[in-house]
Amino acid sequence: MRRKSAIMALLGCLFINLSGAATECFIAKEGGKILQKEGDCAQAYSPCSTFKIVIALIGYDEGILKDATTPAWIYGEQETLKRAVCKGQHTPSTWMKNSCVWYSQMIMQKVGMEKFKGYVEKLRYGNQDVAGDDGKDNGLTQAWLESSLKISPEGQVHFLESLIHSALPVSAEAQAFTRALINLEVLPNGWQLYGKTGGGDRQGWFVGWIQKGNRHIVFAQYIAQKKDAPSPLGLVAKEKVKEKLAALLK
Repeated sequence: MRRKSAIMALLGCLFINLSGAATECFIAKEGGKILQKEGDCAQAYSPCSTFKIVIALIGYDEGILKDATTPAWIYGEQETLKRAVCKGQHTPSTWMKNSCVWYSQMIMQKVGMEKFKGYVEKLRYGNQDVAGDDGKDNGLTQAWLESSLKISPEGQVHFLESLIHSALPVSAEAQAFTRALINLEVLPNGWQLYGKTGGGDRQGWFVGWIQKGNRHIVFAQYIAQKKDAPSPLGLVAKEKVKEKLAALLK
């Protein structure tokens, strides 16, 4: 019987690989207790645009970001932007909503490498490696974009647990402003959804939490595929989370 179970598990892994999905993890916690865990959630990956949560914390803590609408910046090389939604003027709220890389990079250039490194270290974020691509000296603008900086789904959840309770080593105001930026929607069951997507053609994240009264359920969903996905995997991850949380709360 045990041998049969092992064979079935192996076949399941083979099916996942053949279907193009190389890795998937989902983890949800409440009050420090794991409610659901699927897949390998200890493996670290590039945070991609989920790192905008950290950039917002740094930006507000440094006084570069003032509130949800200030500063309003326009990228100097509009013609080079591939995503139309990121053209024109953007504020902290539209930057987070539309996930515009150039706005993140402008914040970090104002922060500088020394402070950036210091923040990542004191926040204990992932592997804390902000060097960037080998030999390119681009960590300040690229470290979190499929480069040197990596974090596991478990690490994402631990970090967000601290953010919820304003327990991170940055100002309480910076944490409050950041939480407001990732406040997304009210779900059909009355829970408020907070979160941020991230990813590229072959990987996707959705991390955040849902809140209702004094209850908080923190989650992280990671997906990687061997082939390019037909739609952004960050959005796929977001829909998966909504389905899993709905089932979890029944």
